[in-house]
Amino acid sequence: MVFWSRVVALCAAAALAGGAALAADGVAKELAPIPGATIALMKARAMTPAAPILIRTYKKEAELEVWKRGKDGRFALLKSFPICRWSGQLGPKLRQGDRQAPEGFYAVTPAQMNPNSAYHLSFDLGFPNAYDRAHGATGAFLMVHGICSSAGCYAMTDQQIEEIYALAREAFAGGQQAFQVQAFPFRMTAQNLARHRLDRNIDFWRQLKEGSDRFEATGEEPTVGVAGGRYVFRPFADKAKEALAAARLAAEQARVAALVAEGGAVVRTTYADGGQHPSFAALVRQGAPSLGPVSRPDALALAGREIVVVPARVKPLTRVAAVPGPMPAAPGAQPMPAEPSVFEARPLAPAVPMPVATAMAGAARILPTAFVKARVEVAARW
Repeated sequence: MVFWSRVVALCAAAALAGGAALAADGVAKELAPIPGATIALMKARAMTPAAPILIRTYKKEAELEVWKRGKDGRFALLKSFPICRWSGQLGPKLRQGDRQAPEGFYAVTPAQMNPNSAYHLSFDLGFPNAYDRAHGATGAFLMVHGICSSAGCYAMTDQQIEEIYALAREAFAGGQQAFQVQAFPFRMTAQNLARHRLDRNIDFWRQLKEGSDRFEATGEEPTVGVAGGRYVFRPFADKAKEALAAARLAAEQARVAALVAEGGAVVRTTYADGGQHPSFAALVRQGAPSLGPVSRPDALALAGREIVVVPARVKPLTRVAAVPGPMPAAPGAQPMPAEPSVFEARPLAPAVPMPVATAMAGAARILPTAFVKARVEVAARW
């Protein structure tokens, strides 16, 4: 394949220049094998290294997911990677220099893989795509790469990007022509759409949610196009799959409408400049080895602040219905005797005198025999 010829040529050139950069196990980083634990995970999920992949990213949660096609033909989640750094705000990239990591649907081909990246390894997302160009967006070289530094990219650790790169490499070797990247502001749930319903990007995010729902309903990569400056999705050729997608879309729209009608809070999530997965921040606090040159670490202290734009509507108190009285008796029926209440005050029954000898004799069941015998003899003398 052209991709492998390019890889071999680049490796040879790097070797002649003084040696190719190596992965932790001494192999050229772009040829590092998929870790054994991930291979075992594939086998457990009826997947093969050569099967196609699909990638999904979520800014707010700072996670990158690799999905893989199983033997049943459906994509299923293989592994989730915490994102070390992304920059900008929630929302699409609009212009060169705005530090925005892209959102939308992108396709990555072998030609977009960069084994000689200055950021360890990388692949270009393909920004701007047809949607971005339709809206006049500018910018280039928006990547998923190593080194925890971002200026519009999704930055992973070097070890993570080696594994992700290997998964893509093996899928290309298996015949996949391009893999889809679905880049989202947050997990596309009805709750998140309802909470951000007044955001200026809400119409754009509704388009992304349609593609997300179609994928989650069927496990099949959506065919994405652009018409009239909007993302559009080709109906699935399989009518049963299209019915699943349509049902999911209708159900999610109903959930969003119901949440809006309930009057939940409206929020806006703000960032000084992007975010980072909490696991990396925890490692730094625990004194773990440095992540390297993290871009703008000062901005991370102000990441992901939720500003309430419209408070939740206070729900009225629910009145408790009065407990109904007893049902009237049928004509001629005998009245049921009232059951006594355990809380009803009653006079104590008169005490019945009991001879001491009798009482002590009864205690023989629970007291030592010698003690009872002595007490009975004393009582008899009384």
